[in-house]
Amino acid sequence: LSLYAGNLLPKDLVIYGFARSNMTDQDLRDRLRPFLIEKQDEALVDKFLARCFYQSGSGYGDVEGWKALDGKLREVEGGKKSNRLFYFAIPPNVFAETGEAIKMNCMASNGFSRMIVEKPFGRDLESCKHILHQLGQHFDETNLFRIDHYLGKEMTQNLMVMRFGNIWMEQMWNRNHVQCVMLTFKEPFGTDGRGGYFDQYGIIRDIIQNHLLQVMCLLCMECPNKLDGEGAGEKIRDEKVRVLNAMEEVKIDEVYLGQYEGYANDPTITNKDTNCPTFAMVRCFINNPRWAGVPIIFKAGKALNERKAEMRIQFKDAPAAEHLFGTTVPRNEMVIKLQPEETIYMKSNIKTPGFSSAPIQSELEVKYDTRYFGDKGSTNPDAYSRLILDVLRGRSAAFVRSDELIRSWEIFTPVLHQIESENIQPHIYRTGSRGPAEADKWFKEKSGYVRNDEYAYIDGVVSKKA
Repeated sequence: LSLYAGNLLPKDLVIYGFARSNMTDQDLRDRLRPFLIEKQDEALVDKFLARCFYQSGSGYGDVEGWKALDGKLREVEGGKKSNRLFYFAIPPNVFAETGEAIKMNCMASNGFSRMIVEKPFGRDLESCKHILHQLGQHFDETNLFRIDHYLGKEMTQNLMVMRFGNIWMEQMWNRNHVQCVMLTFKEPFGTDGRGGYFDQYGIIRDIIQNHLLQVMCLLCMECPNKLDGEGAGEKIRDEKVRVLNAMEEVKIDEVYLGQYEGYANDPTITNKDTNCPTFAMVRCFINNPRWAGVPIIFKAGKALNERKAEMRIQFKDAPAAEHLFGTTVPRNEMVIKLQPEETIYMKSNIKTPGFSSAPIQSELEVKYDTRYFGDKGSTNPDAYSRLILDVLRGRSAAFVRSDELIRSWEIFTPVLHQIESENIQPHIYRTGSRGPAEADKWFKEKSGYVRNDEYAYIDGVVSKKA
């Protein structure tokens, strides 16, 4: 809808929903309308819904259903050059039959046909390869766009410009200056009735192996020789794969697991003795000249004390600073917040205001909502809108290539199988807490991170703790 409102879609666009439910076009519009009316004015929503239609099938691979849809699309296209975009928001076990039915009956005859595929892309290396084969027998890599919405977030897409468009970033973005890199995802709620699904995957598969790992690749990769324009997508993805190839398989002693109290009480979870982690920290290393020896810490959890996703880079101590100032001087940090508010801030040391000359930590900050969207009546586009537009434009950089998927599963599959086969038990933690009681200690030992307890950042307001 935001693309339509911004006049970024073709004027003769039509959208068809395809599913097994027996609905009319108007039934579909009535279902969509309550969700859209919250985002745009009523007249615009009605114009958009007038372009939305429905086709039912007995199953996702129903040949007759797809033939009927093809006939309706051809009638709209009228023999003109027309492109088709298919969005696979369906279970992986029906990818093969759906892909075959589309390939044989509903491809564009005079234009491109592109497929957007939602995760999960398997639950281990073997199942990932199976899914890749199911789709690969019908579509080649140039037509497949595996979507990870974290790659469409403003702060993730901003990494290319921040890292390679600022001379000062390159000078300090390496093992000589960086103490550790942290990628964090926190949610303040649990599984909320979808525990049956979550229990088959767990927090490592659900968040760390895909979302956070993808962001880490962009954060740590070498600079491609092209970042925009034709061919840039493949060059960026090549560099991401090089990062993954420099990482070893995760070992169990580099993993810390947690589960919130009452998790198994979710009525959709059948195994009440489940050891499925709802909280995890994982330490990895990138074995290349830039990052050798720098701990990369992934942290993700549900039912925690806040909602946030961020990248945090802590730098090493300023040389001789403690001797020079006669007191502890906090380490610099760069924090890039993906959600809930897009923000970049650099924790820097300044003189304490007033008569004192002691260093105190403050920050250099850019808040996107106030800096770029506060007074213009506009909002930051959501990740899915950005990514759908990228597919229409044939831009592949923000999508996951098959070799990225395979290598990421090679890194995580052995430890995931070990957790399950050995029934390794997670540490229990209270809902609404920071996580398991010993988690912070484990994190400090594994990362070398030094926390400045005198500093507090609260929605852009810094206060010195008592």
